[in-house]
Amino acid sequence: QVQLVESGGGLVQPGGALRLSCAASGSIFSIYDMGWYRQDPGKQRELVAGVTVGGSTNYADSVKGRFTISRDNAENTVYLQMNSLKTEDTAVYYCKAVIRPQMSWTRREYWGQGTQVIVSS
Repeated sequence: QVQLVESGGGLVQPGGALRLSCAASGSIFSIYDMGWYRQDPGKQRELVAGVTVGGSTNYADSVKGRFTISRDNAENTVYLQMNSLKTEDTAVYYCKAVIRPQMSWTRREYWGQGTQVIVSS
């Protein structure tokens, strides 16, 4: 079964940095677009950053210039480097990937269970 597992969250002070990782595992044929989303309690999940299989990236306006998304296709892993963190970055961060499972003709979205990021002094 295909799974996404996030790691790297934690508690940091404003201005600090964190690197989130998301590793896909299981019976995978191909991984296409990948991205990071975040969600505060009582709010809708929002896109933070995305990266295509070809390496094109896009970012939410609120994180441009501070966050960098990247991927290692050989390791089936996507990263989110978060610099100059602000209190408003506090959220649960979720990894998403479009994946075609092995022996399947169908692509679909897979989600990780989230990793908590708290930015506080």
